[in-house]
Amino acid sequence: MAKSKKKVEIVFLVCEETGDYNYTIKRKQGGEKLKIKKFCPRLRRHTLHNEKKK
Repeated sequence: MAKSKKKVEIVFLVCEETGDYNYTIKRKQGGEKLKIKKFCPRLRRHTLHNEKKK
């Protein structure tokens, strides 16, 4: 039997203050856009990161 492939999309997390693409994650399709506080290496502190697709 063949396994069914799950629908997964690659999403970038973009820093709200600098606009840098700092993180990539895999997540299921659909749902709300992510807004997470993550570390920004350029500013050296935690900032809000928004989800952005390719």
